[in-house]
Amino acid sequence: MEFIRFADLCAQGQAQGKRVFIRADLNVPLAFDDGVARITEDTRIRASIPAIRMALDAGAAVMVTSHLGRPTEGQPKPEDTLAPVAQRLSELLQQPVPLIQRWVDGGFSVAPGQVVLLENCRLNKGEKKNNPELARKMAALCDIFVHDAFGTAHRAEASTYGIAEYAPVACAGPLLAAEIDAIGRALEQPARPLVAIVAGSKVSTKLTILQSLAQKVDRLIVGGGIANTFMLAAGLPIGKSLAEPDLVGEAKAVMEAMRARGAEVPIPTDVVVAPEFKADAPATVKAAADVGADDMILDIGPQTAQALAAMLETAGTIVWNGPVGVFEFPAFEHGTKTLAQAIARSKAFSIAGGGDTLAAIAKYGIEDQVGYISTGGGAFLEVLEGKTLPAFEILARRARG
Repeated sequence: MEFIRFADLCAQGQAQGKRVFIRADLNVPLAFDDGVARITEDTRIRASIPAIRMALDAGAAVMVTSHLGRPTEGQPKPEDTLAPVAQRLSELLQQPVPLIQRWVDGGFSVAPGQVVLLENCRLNKGEKKNNPELARKMAALCDIFVHDAFGTAHRAEASTYGIAEYAPVACAGPLLAAEIDAIGRALEQPARPLVAIVAGSKVSTKLTILQSLAQKVDRLIVGGGIANTFMLAAGLPIGKSLAEPDLVGEAKAVMEAMRARGAEVPIPTDVVVAPEFKADAPATVKAAADVGADDMILDIGPQTAQALAAMLETAGTIVWNGPVGVFEFPAFEHGTKTLAQAIARSKAFSIAGGGDTLAAIAKYGIEDQVGYISTGGGAFLEVLEGKTLPAFEILARRARG
């Protein structure tokens, strides 16, 4: 997919003296102590710094905006303000980052070498429905629009899509460009074998992802409640485990589609069961065929984990979305830990995304061994579904002229 890269514009001197509008993803978690907001985790803010620094170093006048939380358009509340983010940005950039309120109609100034933060863009009426008038006003503020918020790339909103239609130049920031490159490498021209791990509680929430990947991957590893439904489809007992019996037909169809291509969905041969869903519940390893009526499957078994780890270690490309067991409970983390360590050892290019997946990566300390860690939850899943994200589509269209 062809698109204009902000890094190229800066290298060519095209951002010098220009007004640059960066749509970042600064939607960080906040805690409130006596009404005072405190950022509890600033990964997204730190991830936004390269684009901002790139623009400043290129001699641009820089505006940055983001959404925060789920505000009601036109009805600002104290918890909706980006003020704590402005303070953290100023610390990271080591220069003042003023917060500009009511910025859509202009009326503020920013000089080359300066950066301002524009208040929560989702407070603007018409933002979520991509109002053309609002988008045109945003576009009028800049010479170059930079989309650097992959976490919002699946939404066609005024500050992510509309502005890209009307701005004189629309391009991808370094974070978005890296996401596009990594996803393309994993799904469009992958080194084979291509192995995908798709895990979670329900087949229904990831059915379209499973169906899409069934046409592309060489091995589709399923985990969690999803694996239980596939075990049912394979004729295995699952006791009182979480599953969706009404989707057994769809699971069978995915397995058959894979088999028709000479690919496979490896079904667990052993599992770890407990009588109830509790951290201190007694864990028992059983053959998949021996699961009892009162058993609850909470992890894959050690034999299955080793077999899957061997597949991952010999893979060419790995796509990972979801832990394969209840990894938050020590007795039921072995499967996820084994696969995580196999991914870390593998020479494959790996791309991982989703909140629980990122938590597992952090827990096992393998951040540096994963090829690319995606910052977007919903956007990452929509790409796995085979969808073209609105942000990718509009940037590609603008690049074509």
